[in-house]
Parts: sequence; structure tokens; C-alpha cells
Amino acid sequence: MKKHNFYAGPSIMPQYTIEKTAEAIKDLDGTGLSVMEISHRSKEFDGIIKQAQQLFKELLNIPDGYHVLFLGGGASTQFLMVPYNLFSKKAAYLNTGNWSQKAIKEGKFFGDVDVVASSEDKNFTYIPRNYQVPGDADYFHITTNNTIYGTELKEDLDVNVPLVADMSSDILSRPVDVSKYGIIYGGAQKNLAPAGVTFVIVKEDILGRVNRDIPTMMDYQTHIKKESLFNTPPVVPIYSALQTLKWIKEQGGVEGMHEINQEKADMLYEEIERNRLFQPNIKNEADRSIMNVTFVMKQEYKDMEKEFLDFATDKGMVGIKGHRSVGGYRASLYNALPRESVKALIDVMQEFEKKKA
Repeated sequence: MKKHNFYAGPSIMPQYTIEKTAEAIKDLDGTGLSVMEISHRSKEFDGIIKQAQQLFKELLNIPDGYHVLFLGGGASTQFLMVPYNLFSKKAAYLNTGNWSQKAIKEGKFFGDVDVVASSEDKNFTYIPRNYQVPGDADYFHITTNNTIYGTELKEDLDVNVPLVADMSSDILSRPVDVSKYGIIYGGAQKNLAPAGVTFVIVKEDILGRVNRDIPTMMDYQTHIKKESLFNTPPVVPIYSALQTLKWIKEQGGVEGMHEINQEKADMLYEEIERNRLFQPNIKNEADRSIMNVTFVMKQEYKDMEKEFLDFATDKGMVGIKGHRSVGGYRASLYNALPRESVKALIDVMQEFEKKKA
């Protein structure tokens, strides 16, 4: 039976990436060595990381003055690294869910954190609007896509302070005006690579302004100067990231990916709205994520929640159980998920409706 992978992360990878990485693990480009065992100082790896950085810049139209870094530690380390490098007196944050709360917690180690708006009052089921970002903030931090709750901030905000964005789960899924951001970062295990590498896009001229000593590994300038090679980087995930970037380019780039992703999300949201058993978790269509679709059983069918999960699992749907703080179901529609998997989930939903509604 074919499996349809809806896991929120680590998640589905393009078959192209899996096959190319598997080949390189056996033998990297005829070198007689595995990509797992080459030196990060070798000419082979130098070519890999430089090509990955260049493709990243090309696909996102990253302007001059920005650097693409490949680091370790996941987005969770960036929650701390951002304030280490930018926080002088005050920072502003938008609270849209679990991951932004974790970033806020780390920011508070450095001083006054202004949470300018929050959607916690309705269990993070909407994106706040009509708030003011203080002009004296050192930066404004946002989480663009909220994997747990299924909301997404799809616009590039205009603010008068450096804008910092955690794009762990929607990077490369839609066009982004990078020039509006000071830092974009994220764990790669959704749309880019296997777990283990973190991407950071950083504008160099916002650095070097804090009046503090920054630990060497926490300083972005360390990694810029050493071109992500200050210490041993996660070699295999970076190789995989390069393959994914090549694959995205073949799909029509970020613009082509966005068209496909929007189509997949529209298909599934339409079925959730139509189906008599289900309802979307996010009411406002403008706030709905195209990466993580969350939905629940209607109140009158709540007792069938586990039954549907078991039914869908038996039909090959993998990873659709919702996060415990939301319940219900979550279908992650990352770049590599094919349309046929969305169609398969819809077919399962319709079959269950015929049996039960």
C-alpha cells in the first residue's frame, strides 16, 4: 500500500532529494567516498555548500548585502542567537503560537520584550492585525507559519525596525521580498532538508551594533567570516538541501511551488468545508496556512474522532493526527507532498462520510 506522508516535521522530502542523497551516501560523484565521510574542508564540499548558497539566493532573489548561512542547533538556537546579536534595549514580538512563545522566552533573557499583539485569547486561531510596532525596538520578531495551529502570515510586513522571521515551515513555499527582512531563519526539516541543518539569511549591516561580548558560536559575524565553516557543519543535510533547491528550480522556482501549494490547500479546505463530518480549525480564510491544514470533527461527530484517524491510517494516510493542544487532524502540505496525496486524503474523507454521516 502506498503511504501518504502528512507529518509536520521531519516531513516528506522530494524523491529527487532522497535518491540523490542515497547515491551520494554510497559514492559522492565518483570520488569513491561517501558524502558522510568527506572533509568539510575538501574541494568537493566547498563546491556543494557554495552552490547551495547561490541557489538559495537565486530562488528567493536575495539582494546584495545578505549572507546565507548553514548552521546547527535548529530554529530553537536562533531564538537565542537573534537577541544575542540584535538586542540592545528593547525587542518587539508577535505572539502567534507555541514557537513564537519560545522565542519570546529567550528574548526576555536580554531585557524588555514588548509583545505587540497575541492571538492566545482564541488558542492561536487567527493572525493579529492593527497593532503598532514601537519605533525604538531593536527588532520585530514574527513566526510566519504556525505548524501546530494552522495559521500563516502570508504578507511581507512594512515596519520601521529590522524585521526578523522564523520561516521554518514555509520557506521556499511562496515568494518573499527578502529586502524587507533583517534576518530570516528556520530549521530545514520541512521544505528543505533532513533534520540537522538550520538556514539563516542575514543582512550584514544590522550586525555589530550591540554593546556586549557575544559568545563565538552565537555571533553571526563568526559564521559570515568563516562562510558557515567555523566548525564542522551538518554535511549530509547540506548536500540534501542542495538537491532540494535544484528540484524546486525544476518545478518553476518558488513561484511555481506557490502555485502548486495553493492548489493543494484549496482542494483540501474545499473538502473540509463541504464534508458533513468536518470543519476547519481556522475560520478566517485569509489566516489559513497553506502548509499545515488543521481540521476537527463537527461537534455532533466528536465521538468518531479516533475512528476516522484509524480508518485513514489503514488507508495509508500517515501523520494526520492533530497536535494535542488543538486535537483533530493536521495535514501538512509541504512542497514535496504531491497532489495525489491530497486527493487520496480527500477520497478517504468522502468514503468515511458515506459510511457515517
